[in-house]
Formats: sequence, C-alpha cells, structure tokens
Amino acid sequence: MAEKKQIPLRVSAKLYDAIAAWAEDDFRSINGQIEYLLTECVKQRKKNGKYVSDTIDEPIELDIE
Repeated sequence: MAEKKQIPLRVSAKLYDAIAAWAEDDFRSINGQIEYLLTECVKQRKKNGKYVSDTIDEPIELDIE
C-alpha cells in the first residue's frame, strides 16, 4: 500500500456537512470520500486535460437544507 500523506484541510461547515452526507451514502469515511473525490478529479484532468467543470474555480453556493 502506498504511503499516505496527511494534510490540513479547512472547509466550510456546509461543505463538510454535504461531504459527510455523501460519504454516508457511499459507506465511506469523510476522509475516504474526500480522497475519492480528489482522485476522480485528477483522473478526469489526466484524461482530457480539463477539470470536471469549466467553472470549477467559481465560488459555489451550497443551498443545503
């Protein structure tokens, strides 16, 4: 198994809650879900040279109720 690096990560409470809910749906830990999402983004970038979305750098509004 490859060595894993630990990094500090700050996210908003709303984003954290959204990732936590998604992780629960996928039966993953929150750290596992973040690693999965980052891995998928890197794969997509390597595949076609673009990010998942052309608007990835734009701020997002999380209307999570």
